[in-house]
Amino acid sequence: MTSVLGLAPVVPVVVIDDVADAVPLARALVAGGLPAIEVTLRTAAALEAIRVIAAEVPGAVVGAGTVVTPGAVADSVAAGARFLVSPGWTEALLSAMRDSGVPFLPGVSTVSEVVALLENGVTEMKFFPAEAAGGPAYLKSVSGPLPQARFCPTGGITAAKAPAYLALPNVGCVGGTWMLPPDALAAKDWARVEALAREASALRR
Repeated sequence: MTSVLGLAPVVPVVVIDDVADAVPLARALVAGGLPAIEVTLRTAAALEAIRVIAAEVPGAVVGAGTVVTPGAVADSVAAGARFLVSPGWTEALLSAMRDSGVPFLPGVSTVSEVVALLENGVTEMKFFPAEAAGGPAYLKSVSGPLPQARFCPTGGITAAKAPAYLALPNVGCVGGTWMLPPDALAAKDWARVEALAREASALRR
């Protein structure tokens, strides 16, 4: 795999508190047509969740999100992460992600950050926080002077807002949590998660 952007129109952004939920949740997302699963490194269970999804869920392409240190890059890849996503980037973090051997999406929210990544040979990036940073109108404006940059917008995107992003030529996919409603997760209602994932996977770029 060389790119995260082509796996699916939507990448679920998953926060896992209980490792026992990781496999059934991932299976529901894959069954619904969303194979790329970003497990955020916001909980103590995250790395083990990545490990068990990678080992036990055929068809899942599990990645690590909220990667903010070179150490987290190494830990994520060791756990089985097949891609990396960061909310922002530094030279040290970018170097570690580049050396990791897996695709990565460093986060940007300004044109200067985009230009800096392009100077480093990186053309695929995360746009975060998407809604707060200007939404589809911002990305449409960026596409004129910087058409070579492509994005996975994440942050505040809903099922209703996703199509406006996916219609843009410089957007490969979006990240979101709307297919993971807290009440469904609390009830372990994996059938509902699968149904919502199927609706999300039907969105077209």
